[in-house]
Amino acid sequence: MKIQEFNERLKNAILIADGAMGSLLHETVGAQRCFDELNSTEPEAVFRVHQAYIQAGAQIIETNTFGANRFKLAPLGLGEEVQRLNSRGVKIAREARDSASSEVLVAGSMGPLGLGVQSRHPEPEEIKEIFYEQALALEERGVDLYILETFTYIEELLIAIDAIRSFSGLPIIAQLTYSEEGTTYGDLRPVAAAEQIKNKNVQVVGANCTLGPQALLPILQELAGVADLRVSGMPNAGFPKREGDRIVYPKSSPEYFALFAREAAAMGVRILGGCCGTTPAHIHAMAEAVKSLRPVKAATVAQVTAPARPAAVKEREPESKFWRKLQNNEFGVCVEIDPPKGISLDRVYEQVDKIMASGRVDAIDVNSGAMARVGMDALIVSGALEARGVETVPHLTTRDYNIIGLQAMLLGAWTVGGVRNVLAITGDPPSVGDYPETSGVYEVDSVGLVKVLHRLNQGTDWAGKTLGGATNFAIGVALNPVADDLDGEIERFHAKVDAGAHFAMTQPLFDPEHWHAFLKKLGGEPAIPVLIGVWPLNSYKQALRLNNEVPGIVIPPAVLKSLEVAGAAARDCGFEVARKMMEWARTEMAGAYLIPPFKRYEDILELL
Repeated sequence: MKIQEFNERLKNAILIADGAMGSLLHETVGAQRCFDELNSTEPEAVFRVHQAYIQAGAQIIETNTFGANRFKLAPLGLGEEVQRLNSRGVKIAREARDSASSEVLVAGSMGPLGLGVQSRHPEPEEIKEIFYEQALALEERGVDLYILETFTYIEELLIAIDAIRSFSGLPIIAQLTYSEEGTTYGDLRPVAAAEQIKNKNVQVVGANCTLGPQALLPILQELAGVADLRVSGMPNAGFPKREGDRIVYPKSSPEYFALFAREAAAMGVRILGGCCGTTPAHIHAMAEAVKSLRPVKAATVAQVTAPARPAAVKEREPESKFWRKLQNNEFGVCVEIDPPKGISLDRVYEQVDKIMASGRVDAIDVNSGAMARVGMDALIVSGALEARGVETVPHLTTRDYNIIGLQAMLLGAWTVGGVRNVLAITGDPPSVGDYPETSGVYEVDSVGLVKVLHRLNQGTDWAGKTLGGATNFAIGVALNPVADDLDGEIERFHAKVDAGAHFAMTQPLFDPEHWHAFLKKLGGEPAIPVLIGVWPLNSYKQALRLNNEVPGIVIPPAVLKSLEVAGAAARDCGFEVARKMMEWARTEMAGAYLIPPFKRYEDILELL
């Protein structure tokens, strides 16, 4: 379909699009790893959904290809199926269209890549290639137009538009998803988003998903107030809830959607449809509600401007005393402790008091679920120690919380716990611990967690919502100078620094040459201060096990031999190696963190 022809249709009619695809397929064929795959495995089920919407009055049906891009398909082993799944999706929709008694347009559905805060963000050019591949497959099979929907990041939406426009002259509907506050990622208002999109040769700009009909109306009102803009609106049935392993949407009545359709049409909305949880009954009600209406002229819609956004928080130096010491080139010392396995902190208090009384330790770094075993939360323990005047560096793993939980914990740790330093780590998988049957969350990795912390330090959450204040964490990251894949480790280290890390802490090292070899591979001094891990070994057997069974720990053959030869005096030998590492670290490193052997924290004072 030519753009001019599509525009002419929108001058004289309000077009009705279809509703949810995934939720109806779920009811028909059950849970799936990938609903786009049903184009190949259950084509008849997809056909029946299209047919039901056409019979309900839909004039635009969307192909079942929302997630059929290489980025989403590859982790499922379907990366080479992009062409086939998109082609079959169009074929099924066209067959449904051909059986209709009235004209129906087939829209090629394209959704976002689902980037979130993952550590591996493709470069813009790679993102463009991914969208190009899917768009080309859709157009080659015969779609009439494209619908880009449920995008959270406007930057990603703009790239998708550019990918299509690099070869295609078909109409484009571009839709973002908004929060209840009327903003999308980055606290971007609808009018501000529309101003960026409208000059991209896009025919319709709209909003879909997340919100129900009434919550979507103010967003559509704002979009309709942008000059020379055609608007689309496709709400959810309402707010979902979880029942067992299913996401269930409320039973919004068709009459409720008919009311929404009339109100939206009065604002000047040109395309109406549904999203998650909607059914052919909702689409039929909207089609009936607007079939006698004509589009409102733009001149009758009030023009609006985007409200001023709050000023961003300027970059600040972290306020922790430990960070200031590192910045002043003073050697910093931490001692690592494990949280208690039970409900008492008395033993922790006793040991930490002895360590801090020495006057030689600057902070206590608190481990988090090492080896995936249950213990008291590191942020909670750190808050308790901070209340006693002890500065802490709690480890925070991304294994146990999604991005919402991580941010909630961090806000509480900052405000209530007084925590000012955090070590961002990915965490050991549950399979190594006491609960091998459980699954880790890992919604983000350590690089993503640094990005989250950096955003909180700027006064917003990850979605760009203003917090009304900003944290100011000193952000630490892990570094393994003896990693098997040193190139990959260096790449991730650079990614962590770029994301906003302030300092790094290495895996335990037992030979300065390991650090020197790492620096040579790195190509110079690291961009942030680095603390070395120092672990005094107690026996030859302990060293042998660590060297062979614990990932990331490499003990030189000479050290192993010396411990073996020492026999009963192996502990003295191990502590002597640790003392030499401390002496060396004071000449080349920003600091050190010490790991007490077998949780005997008093022993660590021998190194100081």
